[in-house]
Amino acid sequence: TGSNDTDYALDLTRHACESGADGVLVVTPYYNKATQKGLIRMFSEIADVSTAPVILYNVPSRTGCNIEPATVAALAEHPNISGIKEASGDISKIADIMALCGDKIDLYSGNDDQIVPILSLGGKGCISVLSNPLPRKTTEICRTFFAGDVAGAAPLQHKLLPLIHALFRGVNPI
Repeated sequence: TGSNDTDYALDLTRHACESGADGVLVVTPYYNKATQKGLIRMFSEIADVSTAPVILYNVPSRTGCNIEPATVAALAEHPNISGIKEASGDISKIADIMALCGDKIDLYSGNDDQIVPILSLGGKGCISVLSNPLPRKTTEICRTFFAGDVAGAAPLQHKLLPLIHALFRGVNPI
């Protein structure tokens, strides 16, 4: 329900909640390149009107706007912000997020080539493109990891890397 226009994002969030959404995924504002202070204000306003849990969506390669770890930590204090879909690709910053937030926020991999690394940093799962053509295989990676078989989860992901790379070769949704 994200937008580069906060008022429109508020309307989309209200509509999604009124329609029975179990949660809302809110992307950083694209094109506007908001400040970190602006991101805190925008996400907080959206979380204030949402009756469903809010998951932040950090995908700076598509929006031109990155949520910094300290900003995620500030937002994790909001009672209605429950998670973040992390698609920055910056494993160091993702590790910083988990070090700052711990169990205050659920971390989800937003990059299918980083499922296992993000799970190893405390991730709860993935919000995935790969899961559309291969839902069982994507689930198997996570289930294998959570069953304690990290050494078995990694090759499952490795085997799918050619498809993962192909899915991102062109712009979505091509």
